[in-house]
Amino acid sequence: MSKPLLLLLVACGPCGRVPEPPRVEPAAAGTDLADPDVPGAMHVSEQLQARLDEALAAKGADYEPRTHHLEDDGSPTFTNRLILETSPYLLQHAHNPVSWFPWGDEAFERARAENKPVLMSIGYSTCHWCHVMEVESFEDLEIAEYINANYIAVKVDREERPDVDDLYMTAVQALTGRGGWPMTTVLTPDREPFFAGTYFPPRDGARGARVGFLTILRDLATRYRDDRAELVEQARELSRRIREASAPQPPSSVPDAETLAATTRTLTRMYDARLGGFGRAPKFPQPSRVGFLLRARRLSGDDEPLAMAEHTLRAMAAGGMYDHAAGGFHRYSVDARWLVPHFEKMLYDNAQLASTYLEGFQATHNADFARVASEILDYVAREMRAPGGGFYSATDADSRTPEGHLEEGWFFTWTPDELAAVLDADALAMVTRYYAVTPQGNFEGRNILHTPVAHDEVARSLGVGSSQLRARIDAARESLRLVRERRPAPLRDDKILAAWNGLMIGAFARGALVLDEPHYAEIAAGGAEHVLGRMRDEQGRLMRSWLGRPRHRAVLQDYAFLIEGLLDLHEATGDARWVREALALQAEQDAHFADENGGYFLTADDAEALLVRDKPASDGAIPSGNSVSASNLLRLSELMLDDAYRERAERLFAAFGEGMRRFGIGMTRMLTALDRYLDRSREIVLVSASAEAEAPMLEVVRGMFLPNRVLVRVRGGGALEGDDALPIAAGKRLLPGAQVTAYVCERGHCERPTADPAELRRQLQH
Repeated sequence: MSKPLLLLLVACGPCGRVPEPPRVEPAAAGTDLADPDVPGAMHVSEQLQARLDEALAAKGADYEPRTHHLEDDGSPTFTNRLILETSPYLLQHAHNPVSWFPWGDEAFERARAENKPVLMSIGYSTCHWCHVMEVESFEDLEIAEYINANYIAVKVDREERPDVDDLYMTAVQALTGRGGWPMTTVLTPDREPFFAGTYFPPRDGARGARVGFLTILRDLATRYRDDRAELVEQARELSRRIREASAPQPPSSVPDAETLAATTRTLTRMYDARLGGFGRAPKFPQPSRVGFLLRARRLSGDDEPLAMAEHTLRAMAAGGMYDHAAGGFHRYSVDARWLVPHFEKMLYDNAQLASTYLEGFQATHNADFARVASEILDYVAREMRAPGGGFYSATDADSRTPEGHLEEGWFFTWTPDELAAVLDADALAMVTRYYAVTPQGNFEGRNILHTPVAHDEVARSLGVGSSQLRARIDAARESLRLVRERRPAPLRDDKILAAWNGLMIGAFARGALVLDEPHYAEIAAGGAEHVLGRMRDEQGRLMRSWLGRPRHRAVLQDYAFLIEGLLDLHEATGDARWVREALALQAEQDAHFADENGGYFLTADDAEALLVRDKPASDGAIPSGNSVSASNLLRLSELMLDDAYRERAERLFAAFGEGMRRFGIGMTRMLTALDRYLDRSREIVLVSASAEAEAPMLEVVRGMFLPNRVLVRVRGGGALEGDDALPIAAGKRLLPGAQVTAYVCERGHCERPTADPAELRRQLQH
């Protein structure tokens, strides 16, 4: 989420106060074009109002409308079409006085019938500045009435519709040079944008802005009425630019290792040697970049990339961006030293960071990294897991104070008195020193817990042993967590997204393997069962979102991330079922998303046709579906001994080859897949008589940083047959008299089978 942008008006001239245009009369009551009972609605549809009232009643007696407009009995004064949706973000706006439509043909047909522009607002449920704009503008009766009379208003949950979000974010970036949420665009009825921005203050002078949202709305409505031909032409020109920017580039060649080395050099120049991470404030975790650096030493033999990755992981975990009381990371740090976060917690951040800390642990053997990964996974298992096994999407930055006010971060912060009410004197002294607690605080008079001084140094200053301090701090953390749970918790977005669940399934599976925690594998399997079993349409196709029922056709990242998670789950459990599920999803992805020139489109060939069919490659807060697909194809090629998957990966790399050469820092997850392609990937097959016999060999594998490898585990002493067969394991059996045998191969060349863990280690180090 971006901070508010400076106002940039596009295709609307200087925005001053202008007379209001005459209001267009809506269609007669009772037709499909009539409105719910909201300000500015000339005619109210009795049929629609009845549907809205029924949906509201179905929420039950405990339902708390999210609005300032309430009747004496606490019921909402206004209810719009969003009450019929399942998205938590859309439901947040269901009682705004704005006559919101969800994205769909109905809204644009209405705009065409009434000759109105479309005001589209895109955000997500835990977006702080989305909440600000809601309170300031969409709950404002004057602004809502003006919108209802002069626009068709459309609300979009960017997490449910990443295709719509990506398309119009391209417009925002083209017109403003940057982007963020809430995203505000104005469109023609043909869905072509002619104005775009992010957060806007409600009125002239608010938050220091010269021109406010209401003035912008008036100016654009007047221009649309008086200079429509010019605006439509500008919208068409912008749409043409978006199509050109989104058009796939002609395939080039597969980049070589110099592209990896060049990107390493660029990241080194960008690196903050004092505080860790890249660039200045605000600072984002960027796990794809850290993962790339963890791999970079293999190519260069230089320890500097590994040192940068290790420093960044230590700095993030020490800062206030990490939730020291309960585990898990907040979205990002508003400052350069990782102290003050935006307090929302996103599932996709925590999934990627858990995996990255596990890799950091394997690469450095720093036990703190294993501890952080475990605390992230424990937090998700405790607070973000649905009863059916899936994982919720996010929690909000804002929470209620004891006085009932919404304040960012209040739930997560402490005063010395609050700590003293929980801890005894000795524990309080340790916690105060360890987490740098002060009477004045470091955030609005309260304390964000952080650890600016190293653990061992704090132990020395307190005159206690390191292990004793760890035990006391862990006990205090648990006490603080339990007390904090009694506070009003931030809003949780309970929708389950296939893509984000794929990331978290992979994180739990990797945690099970690396940390030797079988219950993590059980949690991962529960997530997989939920997505595979419940998130399908009538034809069996994957769906993106679930909240009581599946919604929205899956996009590329849903397939790619879920396939990756299933492959990780196979390695954690040895169950070949997860490979079969991954193969089926890959076949579906190839059938509906593949570009004949290499790579994959964001949307399926039979999905809703938007202005462009994007082919994503950039790795941002979430990696691109193409980046993860490249890695998946290589892993499937190795598991199935099928070069067709590797050839598809080659075509993908060639399709994005020029982009990787020119802008590698924006495609670091794809470059890690390229690293796998250029490397001699290790194929490890463990054949064992039992889990107990397998354990010593597995301990060798889990303790080594081998990112470019596949692992197959065969139980029972012989090669599997039938549905459980994987080609990579064909013919591999126990050595005579052995209880376990390891096979290490690479590109058709195999080492001598061994029953000795020390020999396995030697082979893998070779």
